[in-house]
Amino acid sequence: MTELTVGAGLARGLARFAIAKGADADALLARAGIAAADLDDQDKRVPMANYIALMRAAQELSGDAAIALHYGEEVDLSEVSIAGLIMNASADMREAFVQMNRFGKLAVEVETEAGESRFKHVLEDGQLWLVDTRADPNAFHELTEVTFARQICGLRRFLPRPFALEVHVTHPAPAYAAEYVRVFGCPVVFDARWNAMRTDASLQSHKVALQPHYVFGVLSEKAEALVTELENSKSTRGKVESLLMPMLHTGDVSMDTLAAKMGVSRQTLFRRLKAEDVTFEKVLDDLRHRLALSYLSGRKASVNETAYLVGFSDPAAFSRAFKRWTGKSPSEMRG
Repeated sequence: MTELTVGAGLARGLARFAIAKGADADALLARAGIAAADLDDQDKRVPMANYIALMRAAQELSGDAAIALHYGEEVDLSEVSIAGLIMNASADMREAFVQMNRFGKLAVEVETEAGESRFKHVLEDGQLWLVDTRADPNAFHELTEVTFARQICGLRRFLPRPFALEVHVTHPAPAYAAEYVRVFGCPVVFDARWNAMRTDASLQSHKVALQPHYVFGVLSEKAEALVTELENSKSTRGKVESLLMPMLHTGDVSMDTLAAKMGVSRQTLFRRLKAEDVTFEKVLDDLRHRLALSYLSGRKASVNETAYLVGFSDPAAFSRAFKRWTGKSPSEMRG
């Protein structure tokens, strides 16, 4: 099974929230197995296992068993993830829902039943329900808490009346069950058949646009790139490329070196790449090609500098490779 991750911004936000509530910063991160530097860039990824450990440590060290509810209540998704910014820049609630499913993985990756979208609308007995379809939700029920709290409380900022009319959760009632009612502002059913919110259907067309709509296009382009990067990181090819990039200029980019860095044998790496219908040589060649085009376009680097950066000790060998890639010499491409 592919390792699930969360955006580093989400983990950083939780850490800061817990520290503000009295948790010791060093102890919190140590118990979560997270280095402070891991959270510097909010678009980087943190393994889900570490995020769960962070949440559990935050509960204990802050003395707040309901910290997931409170984190969702007080910290908007737009403060910790580009997914929240895009939802806030959506034209209306319908578009925001589409973007939540499209880019939600940038905040939190989950497994869903039958691989469907995480959130779906279900019309039952004339009532519209927003259902969270993630698999095995009770294994980390705090994610249900923070998700629903963030959705409900975030919408209060601009909707004219409550969006959630009733909340169902599949886990048993915790000792702080009364806090659910306070945070959600509606009846809550525990040990339910699904994790779902009964919603006010008339608000589906309500305007959002908390930011100018042109921002939506800018953010979407950035988010699409992050989704591609995230999806590539799940493939062997993506992992090889991410390891190769900082090593190219050293020239030490053999398959044996990469296999050692990945903690597998050369034969295992060969088989994994073959399963993706690619070879190590092809990945290396394509990466050099892409990076060379990037360095030379816009005059970011000279021809000789580019040759060095993509791992060629001989500029002539680089020129031959570039001619093979593009049909032009590096100097012609650089203009």
